Amino acid sequence: MIYKVSLNGKVYEVEVEKGEACIKAEYDAALPQAAPTAQVAAAPQQAPVSTPSAPQAAASAAAVAAPMPGNINAVKVTSGQTVKKGDVLIILEAMKMENEIVAPKDGKIGQIFVQKGAAVDTGAPLIEVI
Repeated sequence: MIYKVSLNGKVYEVEVEKGEACIKAEYDAALPQAAPTAQVAAAPQQAPVSTPSAPQAAASAAAVAAPMPGNINAVKVTSGQTVKKGDVLIILEAMKMENEIVAPKDGKIGQIFVQKGAAVDTGAPLIEVI
């Protein structure tokens, strides 16, 4: 991908390939034609940390999945508890915002796959509503 970047009033064309950036001085007439190309290494992405207590097995179809990556701030229900559609099950913090994960249907809480303080990825099973 090619991006245009303005720096100190000068416009540069930046081409990103396989995690590296190359600065092209095509838009800066003040630079000589044989200007060296600067390369910038891409910042490594940090993988979410999973807790040992979170099961790695596939969850059932009744499991409520995490809509985004984040940390579990609170689990508001217990296994065996009866819930109604819209009841708050879990508080998930993502980007310093608390998100309420609610029951998608009336039912009973089956297995709880996470605990307070756990880090989860998008799509990770959180809780089972049967």
